[in-house]
Amino acid sequence: MKKLVLLATALTIVSGSAFAADLHVKALKAPPPAAFDPWDIAFGSAIMNDYVFRGVTQSNHKPSVAAYFEPRYNVTKDLQLYVGSSFESISFANRAAAEVDIYGGIRPTFGAFAFDFGVWGYLYPGGTCFFGGGATTDLAGKPLSAECQANTLLNGNVMKKDVSFFEVYGKVNYTINDNWQFGVNEYYSPNFLNTGAWGNYSSITGKYTAPSTIFGSSGVGMYVSGEFGRQWLGTSDSFYGVPAFPNGIKYADYNTWNIGIGFTYKVFTLDLRYSDTNMSKGDCNAFTSDFTAGGTTSVTPINPLGAGSNWCGATGIVKLSADLTAMTNLK
Repeated sequence: MKKLVLLATALTIVSGSAFAADLHVKALKAPPPAAFDPWDIAFGSAIMNDYVFRGVTQSNHKPSVAAYFEPRYNVTKDLQLYVGSSFESISFANRAAAEVDIYGGIRPTFGAFAFDFGVWGYLYPGGTCFFGGGATTDLAGKPLSAECQANTLLNGNVMKKDVSFFEVYGKVNYTINDNWQFGVNEYYSPNFLNTGAWGNYSSITGKYTAPSTIFGSSGVGMYVSGEFGRQWLGTSDSFYGVPAFPNGIKYADYNTWNIGIGFTYKVFTLDLRYSDTNMSKGDCNAFTSDFTAGGTTSVTPINPLGAGSNWCGATGIVKLSADLTAMTNLK
């Protein structure tokens, strides 16, 4: 009996030690929770054969370069705050040096719905006022600056020195699955391009992303995307008035659409796109003050001299861009 007691005691001690050792091993297997870093920065650049904004070229159908920088703060995995700045080279009638954008907003996500609300400022520094033609006042009798009086565009168009403006916007994207995504966008400006006219732009978008294996193991991806939008515009101030409407012209509303195919590889995207609008050449000239517009046959109520512009017509866009984020690409 004494031997049995001693044997039982020994087994208990050995089993207890083994169990304790097992607990120690399991505790070591649990890794510490990963630290959450809420800060991130997105940045990138692009080169394109034509910079088109809502169906209208901003670069006179010539090549343009762009770059952007966007710090982000992720409050949670479903709520992001951001500010940003971007730069695009342009070719406007007032000879502005560039487009410089400053923007900021909030991006909440609810399941498959990703929202984006913010304010976007479009700045066009370095411009020159063009009115000329010997006028000292506009057609409503408002005095013109010495600079406006001194500079004339050969085709009779006029343009202000500063066409900077801002918009408020709201967007939502709905992701159905890994392949399909649809969106709705809304932008509003109380003074579009500093013309005195309000502007409202609404659009719907769609995107199909092909399976990642479409080009085998090459790492090349592909997508097809498109957008249909409508730009509504109000009445300009008297600077842009014409004899029939000396206090300002009601700009033509128009539809715009684009469709394209893109190829991705790592941080690079090559996008090939077709863009067009239904705006007439005459109304396009009145809206853009195109310094290359010519002829006399594109007469509309707001374009009495008849110069026609091709800045709002069909165009093909080839864009090569690189997009990175610090937390993903710079670790």
